[in-house]
Amino acid sequence: MPQIKSIGVLTSGGDAPGMNAAIRAVVRASIYYNKKAFGIYRGYDGLIENDLVELNARSVKNILSQGGTILKSARSEEFRTQSGREKAIANLRSRGIDALVVIGGDGSFTGAHLLYEEHGFPVVGIPGTIDNDLFGTDYTIGFDTATNTVVECVDKIRDTAASHRRLFFVEVMGRDAGFIALRTAVATGAQNAILPEENMKIEDLMAEIDESYQAGKTSNMVIVAEGNRLGAPFELAQKVKEKYPQIDTKVTILGHLQRGGAPSCADRVLASQLGIGAVEALLNDKAGIMVGMKNNELNHVFLPQAIKNQAIIDLDLRRISKILSI
Repeated sequence: MPQIKSIGVLTSGGDAPGMNAAIRAVVRASIYYNKKAFGIYRGYDGLIENDLVELNARSVKNILSQGGTILKSARSEEFRTQSGREKAIANLRSRGIDALVVIGGDGSFTGAHLLYEEHGFPVVGIPGTIDNDLFGTDYTIGFDTATNTVVECVDKIRDTAASHRRLFFVEVMGRDAGFIALRTAVATGAQNAILPEENMKIEDLMAEIDESYQAGKTSNMVIVAEGNRLGAPFELAQKVKEKYPQIDTKVTILGHLQRGGAPSCADRVLASQLGIGAVEALLNDKAGIMVGMKNNELNHVFLPQAIKNQAIIDLDLRRISKILSI
């Protein structure tokens, strides 16, 4: 690759706590290595519209603890077209930007890979998504904070569940992956977690609920991933009510609450490691990759692998959850 003198950074797709920590790390690592740093606003839309600004070390002060992303985020339809990507490349080159760091999920990485594949532009991805569903890293930026938020909310809901002898279905994010649901089910002592990865039958869920009440439980919690195959939480609650009218069922949808808030210590550290790792990868002639952490070590994986391969849920947590829910 030609010598890199300036590096751009953008955030794309859904926001995740810790994205600002990653932006900060990319900018300060660039300055540390005597490179210019540019922030691109509103993801690929901002790249197409040339909405970017040069940043320095002071530009990213006091953002380490902030949730969301100071660079804003968007999903760009125009960038899906070849003409849109040509505009983006033209803007990068006109501003003298030699390489790009993209913070986001699989959709964001698909766009990054196209820039690299079609135009040979050096790109490195940083996994920023609360879903934790990217191959090549043990954890993605935002996952730890999101699970902590869910645990805090479910603990509060349990107070009401116990006071009124209720069964709560709590829906958490996870359209295609149940990492949040399963991990928080263990952490909150939930009766069950309903995951997209499993084909649970309604009869099995009913039997578990009945068994728990027969065992003397006066309240219960079921964590439902939004993309599960069994049904929406209101539908499940209705089915339980029809079969067991004596059980008072309620539903809580946590929604975008899970994306907000200050990032946890773990997410701040992870984002800092990956931000520096992304810059150093580019300066060492590595591109078209995602940087992640595997077994506490920096890991490089080609973008197509990160996008297409499936992160595997820890089924041992499922076993642990069943043991502890008796």
